[in-house]
Amino acid sequence: MSALNTFELKPLSAMMRVPTITFCLLVAMQGQAQAVQLNGQQKTIGANDQSTDWQLFDLSTLTMDRAVATSIGLTSSTLNMNSGSLANDIRASAGSTVNLDGAQVTSNNTNLGTVRLENSNAFINNSAVTNGSGVGLQSFGTIGSASGSSAQVTNSTISGAIGGAEASSNSELHFKNSVVQGTGTGGFGLRLNGGTATASQSTLVGATDGVLITRGRLANADGKLVLDQTNVEGRTGSAILVSGVQNRAPVATIDVRNGSTLTGGNGNILTVREGASATVNVDDSRLFGNVLVDGTSTAHLNLQNKAELTGQLQNVYSLSVGNASSWHMTGDSQVGALNLAGGTVTMGAADAFYQLNVNTLSGEGTFVMGTDFAQGKTDFINVTGEATGNHSLALAASGAEVVKTQVVHTGGGDAEFSLLGGPVDMGAYAYDLKKEGTDWYLDTQKRVASRSTRVAMAVFNTAPTIMYGEEASLRARMGELRFEPGVAGLWIRGFGNKYDVSASSGSAYKQDQRGFSIGADMPLVDSQWLVGVMAGHSTSELNLARGSSGTVKSYFVGAYATWMDQESGFYFDAVAKANRFQNEAKTTLSDATTTKGNYNNVGGSVSAEFGRNIKLDDGWFVEPYARLSTIVVQGGNYSLKNGLQVEGERTRSRVGEAGATVGRDIQLDSGTIVQPYLRAALVHEFANDNKVSVNNQTFKNDLSGSRTKFGAGVAVKLSQNLQMHADLETSASNKIDQVFGANLGVRYSF
Repeated sequence: MSALNTFELKPLSAMMRVPTITFCLLVAMQGQAQAVQLNGQQKTIGANDQSTDWQLFDLSTLTMDRAVATSIGLTSSTLNMNSGSLANDIRASAGSTVNLDGAQVTSNNTNLGTVRLENSNAFINNSAVTNGSGVGLQSFGTIGSASGSSAQVTNSTISGAIGGAEASSNSELHFKNSVVQGTGTGGFGLRLNGGTATASQSTLVGATDGVLITRGRLANADGKLVLDQTNVEGRTGSAILVSGVQNRAPVATIDVRNGSTLTGGNGNILTVREGASATVNVDDSRLFGNVLVDGTSTAHLNLQNKAELTGQLQNVYSLSVGNASSWHMTGDSQVGALNLAGGTVTMGAADAFYQLNVNTLSGEGTFVMGTDFAQGKTDFINVTGEATGNHSLALAASGAEVVKTQVVHTGGGDAEFSLLGGPVDMGAYAYDLKKEGTDWYLDTQKRVASRSTRVAMAVFNTAPTIMYGEEASLRARMGELRFEPGVAGLWIRGFGNKYDVSASSGSAYKQDQRGFSIGADMPLVDSQWLVGVMAGHSTSELNLARGSSGTVKSYFVGAYATWMDQESGFYFDAVAKANRFQNEAKTTLSDATTTKGNYNNVGGSVSAEFGRNIKLDDGWFVEPYARLSTIVVQGGNYSLKNGLQVEGERTRSRVGEAGATVGRDIQLDSGTIVQPYLRAALVHEFANDNKVSVNNQTFKNDLSGSRTKFGAGVAVKLSQNLQMHADLETSASNKIDQVFGANLGVRYSF
């Protein structure tokens, strides 16, 4: 039997019609004929006084100091139960006052509460009120009275088998740091039959429903509940149940504030039924559970001040989601009027897809929607009536390719929908919204490369600049070789490069490279040839827009040969190099989620440079040169974690370079020779068709074209055996800019 039915069967409503004298006579008939009576008297009893019943009339006062009593009835009187005092039950009427401080009141009365207030007041502090068979605390008014009863409960426990506490019309219950609990089968924590209750830093628990709000036959006021930092739990039912009874429909107002929580054992934080109406204002609280409203009832929900609601809404008449507040759906939901006042509606988890049905939509806010086009699933907003206002859709990105997909339907109105953060990533491309009539679709006609595609293209496009950057540090050794041609040596160099690649190449990104190389060389016997070997490592960081990035680690070995004729100044330089790359791509998608993938590949390069060092007067020299380089890098296949499939063909580069170096040898008094120099060149990239396939969609990287290059450096001969150099260069074109390149090296000759 539910607590609501129990209440209807008990003669509580009838008792409210009975005058005070009738109430007293009833008490007397229940075995209190031997009660001690006070008529306008003051009495104090203590631990040594015999336990008995008491009846107080006409402004009497009974003070109990560690005393024990059975039943106590008050009419226009005052009861003070101090610390350590015990009683079985208390009945207060006609403006009486009950003060409990450190006391215990225990009863097993199924009809009357352990503490029953009728047009009276109670102040309960550090006390326990318990009813093993009925209700712990009752706050009522009498028929025809414009006022009821009031109870202030602090640091106390109120419990009862049928229910913890209840209040009728014009009566109030106020709890602070207290526990109110219904302990028996079907018991409620708190019942409001047209009464008002506030709870601060308290706990309200019912064996079925935590709080039950009804409307009695004689109720002339609507119930109101205010929860502040309070936990409400219905262990097998709803946290809050608002229910009409026999055509008597309550109209309840419920405020949930400052971190209060609602927990329903049946999954419902609020149930409204039987023609009832409830307005729930949630302020700075996070609620988890469903709101269920039957077809005869009405519910209005207002979320404000960082409030959060996670649950399913069924037949809610209106929902307002204020600024910084949010509703997280856990199932298909129905709302009559949805108003977004800067709030957010999240339509389920990433792997759950729900439909939101609303009659009207207004305001301005954001819908967070999931998509899985690999399975053809997406969240859907269905507005059967008019939609107004401006709303953003935060669609989940997907690695699968999109088909024409409807995400919003409206019955009319001037609402505007847009994608939060711009086009949404769907596989190889990103798509925007398109309106057709009163419906909104992802526009498959207008698309741009997705962020995942741009990162994949950037990683495949990076190998040539990595290999050229590594090789540049080796070419800079020519300044050292001019000092001591044909002499064996060991060398080490550190280098760094920064590139800025424009979108016209295929994908816009910035590349930061740093690394080192070491080597050794020796002259061939009776020859003008110098041969050597080298090895090294570099790391390149790729930075793309909106947090996407890539990393390429390169390990290389190589061999080189240099021929120099001291008499004519002609020289020839050849380099062959092999690389192993470890590539990683990390993409921040349009919905702010991330995905990544990695692969390894190898590459090789060959370059040849021919030039002449022409000596001029006063230590000056000019060195025109021409160079050809070619690079081939193995393709690669990999998948990003969001399912995106990436395949790159072989990457090729064919570069021609022509330029001149101008410098001077300066002899210092110490014997050190300093050789500053300047360089200018024209570089042309011939390769223009490096292809990348993303989900079988083909894209092209193209760094082809000419660029100008300028450099400056200095080579220093510190001693017969020790040389060093520093070199800087920069280049510019419409597709790729080398913001700077720098290398610093030391060579020891022997």
